[in-house]
Amino acid sequence: MGQVVGRVLNRANGPLVAATVDAVAAEEGHICADIGFGGGVGLDLLLRRVGASGRVHGIEIAPTMLADARRRFAKDLDLGRLVLHDAAMDQLPLADGSLDRLITTNTVYFIEDLAPAFAELARVLRPSGRAAIGLGDPSAMGKMPFTKHGFRLRSVAEVTAQLESAGLHVTEDRRVGNSINAFHILVCQRSDTSSASRATDSAIQTAPSDSPAKP
Repeated sequence: MGQVVGRVLNRANGPLVAATVDAVAAEEGHICADIGFGGGVGLDLLLRRVGASGRVHGIEIAPTMLADARRRFAKDLDLGRLVLHDAAMDQLPLADGSLDRLITTNTVYFIEDLAPAFAELARVLRPSGRAAIGLGDPSAMGKMPFTKHGFRLRSVAEVTAQLESAGLHVTEDRRVGNSINAFHILVCQRSDTSSASRATDSAIQTAPSDSPAKP
């Protein structure tokens, strides 16, 4: 059953997950995480990106998805390139500042309180790290019958505000698709890092020149 569910999820969410992986631009040797990995397409893409010297953490609470991932990625688990965790987003079993990149797609609808969950994302991300949150446009999602059952549809502005409050500065809102109902990918970095970067840029722009003045 888990394999069937995983294939269905991958077909439905594949384009958004792939675009989210592209948005964080994971590189060889990076330590990454896919939080709420579902059918596992994000795990596969991240493993390809980080190569033999990197590592991917998969976070999931659904037993069927965890069991499917254990079967599908048995070799990567044995090699230590992949580590799976049975955990929720607001209680990540990862050390502070341990991730270069993290993604999470189509998960915010199922989180009652975004504040502690997003605070955890900020905690585990390195100062130079990057995060990407993929979510459906609430106007489009609200028209789908299944979203009336257990989905919390929030505006992109609300999700962005919650990320900023948690210490994640949203640098870009990418759209996946050409319609007004296209999916959103909120690309973030830690606010302390982005603030320091902006301060450095400002200092560079306002610093006096060392060149002698022309007569």
